[in-house]
This record gives sequence, C-alpha cells and structure tokens, in this order.
Amino acid sequence: MTQVLHPFLQLLGLKGVIGVIGLMTFLMVYKHSIKIFAWIENNTYGTRNYVVEKFDYLFLKVNPTYVTYVLLFLSFGNGMLVLIICGIFSWWMWGCILALVVSFIGWKIPKPFMNYLVKRRIDAYSSQMVDGLTLLANGIRAGLSVPQSIGMVVDELPIPISQEFNLILQQNKIGVPLEECFENLAKRVPTEDNDMFVSSVNILRETGGNLSEVFDTIVSVIRERIRLKQKIDSATAQGKFQGLTIFCMPWVVLSLYFVSDPNTVIQIFTEPLGIIALIFAFVLDCIGGYFILKIVNIKV
Repeated sequence: MTQVLHPFLQLLGLKGVIGVIGLMTFLMVYKHSIKIFAWIENNTYGTRNYVVEKFDYLFLKVNPTYVTYVLLFLSFGNGMLVLIICGIFSWWMWGCILALVVSFIGWKIPKPFMNYLVKRRIDAYSSQMVDGLTLLANGIRAGLSVPQSIGMVVDELPIPISQEFNLILQQNKIGVPLEECFENLAKRVPTEDNDMFVSSVNILRETGGNLSEVFDTIVSVIRERIRLKQKIDSATAQGKFQGLTIFCMPWVVLSLYFVSDPNTVIQIFTEPLGIIALIFAFVLDCIGGYFILKIVNIKV
C-alpha cells in the first residue's frame, strides 16, 4: 500500500496533498453545512434566545443585547482572563488548559443555570399550591366566581403563584377565554399537580360540578405527594452525602500528600503525563458523581 501511495504523493507534492485535504474537507463541510450552521446558530443566537425566553418565564425583562455581552464574557472573556493571570506567573501550559476548560464551562453553563432558576420557581409555585387552592375553594364556597377567587389568591399570596394567577386575570381582561388562560398556565408551569388543577377547572366549567370539593381533593393529593417527597428526600440524603464524600476524597488525599511531600506531588502538575492523568481522573470522578446523583434522584 505504501509503495502504491508513495509515487502518487511524490507526484502531487506537499501543496497538492494540502489541496486534496482541503478539497475533501470543503466537500465534507458543504455536505453537512445545514447541520453545521444549525448547530452554530443553536449555540450562539439560540442560547441567547433561550436565556431571554427563560427570563420571561421568570417575569424578568432583560435586553437581549446585554445577554449577548454576558454570554460572550462567560465564554471568551473568562478564558482570556484565566490565560492572562496564568501568563503573569509563566504557567502557559496550565493557562491554556484552564482557559479552554473555563471557556467551555462558560459556554455551556447558561442553559443549565436558567433551567435551575426556572425549576426553583416551579418548586416554589408547587409548594404554594396548597394555600392557593384552599383560597380558591373558600372563595367559591363564599359565592365568588372563579376570576374573583383568583383575585383573592393574587392579593393574599406571595410570588410566584400570585404572578402566575395575576397573568391569568390580565389575559382574561384582554379577551382571552379563561380556559385558554389556564392552558397557558399549564404550559408555563409543567407539573403534574398543576396539570391536574387546570384539567379539573376546564372540565368542570364545561360540564358543571362542585369546584370547591374538587379543589379540596387536589389539595389532599398534593399534601400526600409532598409528604412522600419529604420521606424520600430523608431516605436519599445519606446517599447524596456519600456521593459527595466519594467525589471529594481523591482531591482531599492529593492535598494531604501535597502538604506532606510537595516535591513529589508537584510533578503531577508540571509533567505532561501527570497533567493527563490528573485530567483523566477528574473526568472519571465527575462521571461517577453524576451517576451517583442520578441514582439517588428519585422523582415523585
């Protein structure tokens, strides 16, 4: 095979080989250009639009231009800052590695961070549903209509449930049917309890029925679910602590060795083989911690 290719390579020369490789690369990129540009858009403008959309879910108005600046700083700005700091101490190898790691983390962290904020808001909403549905049931028993009972929730309870119910009233005032307003609520807060609440309201408004009794039933179900979730959290707390301990143990041991014999341990941070082993160990440690958290994360 080598004897066949050698004359061909001599015929092309170095520039010809580079040209062939460039042509093959161009054809491959051109073939998958739609997927490549879609991926680039999803990780640039797509990320910005995603962050702005999640801020809207949080009832926070932000300027998309500022979001773009923040995303650029998180990805490229932090990486350059780490590289400059390491360069001051002449740690160029570590500076390049840490700059790439920090840039990658800054590039990927906005979506998980926004998902965390949205999840925290949804959890707060779910914890307020018992009080909110109790107020709704009491208002309906007192002879109030559904919008009037929702107004009681808006006036009496804190955010986020007051914001969500107030949005229902605002949409209904501008002509949106109440059933559609509740459907929008189910889309904004996609939980099983909220879906059950929205479905019961829309069905009973069409077929007729005692809403107050249905709300009391839903409150009982939610309370039982909360009690079960607290019980599961107590049972899995030990597993989470053990996972955190296992994740931190290698680095604590490495720190102890560094304190007792720094001349030996410092080679891990200066030799290429030691750096590769350190990165490999960190990746495996993160994978193990991820799977431990997945095992002990039980959904109710």
